[in-house]
Amino acid sequence: MTPGLTVLEVQPGILAFWQGRDGLRFAEGENWVDDGALSLGIASYALTAGDRGIVYDTHVSPAHGRAIRAELERRGVRHMTVVLSHWHLDHVAGTEAFADCEIIANPRTLAHLQAHKAGIEDGSFHGAPAICPLILPERIFDGRLVLELGGARVELLTANIHSDDATVIWLPERRVLLAGDTVEDCVTWVSEPEGFAAHLADLARLAALGTGRMLPNHGSPEVIAAGGYGPGLLTATADYIRRLQASGGDPGLTMAEAMAPHLDNGTLRWFAPYEAVHAQNLARVAALT
Repeated sequence: MTPGLTVLEVQPGILAFWQGRDGLRFAEGENWVDDGALSLGIASYALTAGDRGIVYDTHVSPAHGRAIRAELERRGVRHMTVVLSHWHLDHVAGTEAFADCEIIANPRTLAHLQAHKAGIEDGSFHGAPAICPLILPERIFDGRLVLELGGARVELLTANIHSDDATVIWLPERRVLLAGDTVEDCVTWVSEPEGFAAHLADLARLAALGTGRMLPNHGSPEVIAAGGYGPGLLTATADYIRRLQASGGDPGLTMAEAMAPHLDNGTLRWFAPYEAVHAQNLARVAALT
């Protein structure tokens, strides 16, 4: 297993591959793995049933992807399908390990990856480390795609939250939502503030599913290990977006103030490194005004 990578038995047939928040460094110097993903903590997921599995995101490096595959094979999984939650690097970096598997994404994810493939592979797009080779998705869907795993329905749903190319996994019989980066604890990372109206509409659409438990890629490992978040995480994310909109990017809006009700009621857990994310969010909102 890759140093620092931990396998969490989230629910029967659901594994989280978690790393971060422990001070361990992936590499020397500035790099997007340490300074983004691992500083906040990140999980990729796998759904398993017998010898079949669905991998939801391939983690932050080819080595992580290989570690995920090796663990699944150790558990008897021989046939794997990969679903990409969106195109950001900490979710697609391990695709090389699954080059012989079906990789599914929506057309916007494919378009973003195609547009930036050269820069991603030579490290010029977002800095070191480079991801080479980047394996592109081959099965493309939009709106909804229904898969089956162990006799259970697995629905892939597209959304515009966090980025315009989000894909979430909905398990209707279990009322479990694998949410990618559409929600985070304790604040969402705003990459596209111009899409706030769409984000709010799609958060409401996900809430209408009747979610019981949510598994975000970025959140508290203790909550994830205990089975996930309640649906209040959707409400907290929508409320935060509205606070950002109303603030106009005012740097005087603290994260504690913006998230106070949801921190107080236990929906969210305070994690200080997210203050830098909040400051970046305010700056991006201010740049729109």
